[in-house]
Amino acid sequence: MSTPPAPLPPDRESAGNGERRLHPWSWLFVLMMQLRQYLLPLVALLVFGQRGDRDPLWAQLVPVIVIVLLVVASVLQYLSYRYRIGEDAITIRSGLLSRNRREIPFARIHNVVVHQNPLHRLFGVAELRLESAGGNRPEAEMRVLRLDQALALEQRVRRRGPLLQPGAVNDAPGQPPPLPESEARHVLLRMSGRDIVKLGLLSNRGWVLVAAALGALAQVVPRGSLDRAIEQGGREVFGYANGLQAGMTGLLLAAAALLLVGWLALRALSVMLALLRYHGFELSEQQRRLTVSSGLLSRVRSSVALRRIQAWTLSESTLQRWAGYRQLRVDSAASQGSEGNEQRGLRELAPLATPGHCDELVCHLLPDVQWPPLQWQDVPLRGSWRLCLTSLWLTPLLAAALAWRWGPAGLAALAWLPIALWTARLQLARIGWYRDDCYIAVRGGWWRRWWRWAELDKLQALRLSRSPLDRLLGTSSLWLDTAGARGDVALCLRYLPQAQAADLLEELGRALAKRRLRW
Repeated sequence: MSTPPAPLPPDRESAGNGERRLHPWSWLFVLMMQLRQYLLPLVALLVFGQRGDRDPLWAQLVPVIVIVLLVVASVLQYLSYRYRIGEDAITIRSGLLSRNRREIPFARIHNVVVHQNPLHRLFGVAELRLESAGGNRPEAEMRVLRLDQALALEQRVRRRGPLLQPGAVNDAPGQPPPLPESEARHVLLRMSGRDIVKLGLLSNRGWVLVAAALGALAQVVPRGSLDRAIEQGGREVFGYANGLQAGMTGLLLAAAALLLVGWLALRALSVMLALLRYHGFELSEQQRRLTVSSGLLSRVRSSVALRRIQAWTLSESTLQRWAGYRQLRVDSAASQGSEGNEQRGLRELAPLATPGHCDELVCHLLPDVQWPPLQWQDVPLRGSWRLCLTSLWLTPLLAAALAWRWGPAGLAALAWLPIALWTARLQLARIGWYRDDCYIAVRGGWWRRWWRWAELDKLQALRLSRSPLDRLLGTSSLWLDTAGARGDVALCLRYLPQAQAADLLEELGRALAKRRLRW
């Protein structure tokens, strides 16, 4: 799925008017998607729909009727779905009773996603999603197309030109047409298996799987049975530990061993999830359009035009910083919403790379941007206590409660106050901003560091805000909005002196008024 083949001529059944149907097995994949949505209600109906010793007939017939209706709906959806590829747009007709026609200009398509799960790969098909700015759903979801047709349509969106005729392609079957050197595909980043293992070891993705398993266990297993199992398991563990008569030292060593085993298990889960998601990760550029493909079982190929990227984010956790790695993410106008649990749009350009490689990527993709900035503007350190305000009032209350329960020893909790004030000062010292004629950037974080920036041409709105603490300390925060503003951190200049924030707001307002919005 890494090299798009040449576009194919229209299907025989629709060659007359240029309209095409989806793959003949499309109804099967739509049915499986619908069954996945209704699986839990159907299972609950089968399991809990029977009462007493009798087995009511409706408890068995209703799931069968529902499945039959879903099959009929899937087949009708396949029969009523048509699409036609024009010179400048793709036309989609769907619906049986209520007929819908949708025109999607190629120039309005921000992101193209080609998705293949193991079943798709078995049938040689793929799911294609065309996404534009805004909205919570893609503009078009084609379940499913032949893989070569999906890749050909993706290439068509990238080129925005007429479909190539069959005689214009190479003689070698399955090979793409020759491209000019300026339009050649350049690989910017390719992650090896070793890099993906490092990514898993340096991340905490294993907690996601553990949390999902615990949530599913709490939903499926009755609360009483779960409580009894935990209580019985705890008694057996403590009984076994007391029988060993290992003493306090032995118990501490056993607890440390259990923690070590748990930590190693979480690292192993993180590596497994990283391999499933990032296997074969490749970032490439062609005609100023970025394409990312990755996945072990389910292969996902997502592409977005470089000019559609609204904001950029560099980040590094503590483990990544110690190992000398960072990650580079972007926000595009097509990634504002989500469908189910699947994040829309291309997000990660470099899941794990060295700081030098990340900086090279940024300088290559944004040649007009000076990165990293020559000089960051710091914010005043006065009022750093505001960052630990919760600890300032909660710690004395907790210390008082502990002292009331255990005496003067409970006052040891007050030792957290100087630590909280120290970390708050470190966090405020990391906050900074930079602005020139091309872009504006902010940075922050102490335990987990991040840098976020956007080109001035991508800014859509400016907002100056002051909280009661800001009014007390004479500061303000300047919020900058772009079309795709769903990053992990906000593009905001925090804790600026009031006069400086007002002047910067006025300067940016004048600069944006003279610029043309590009998104």
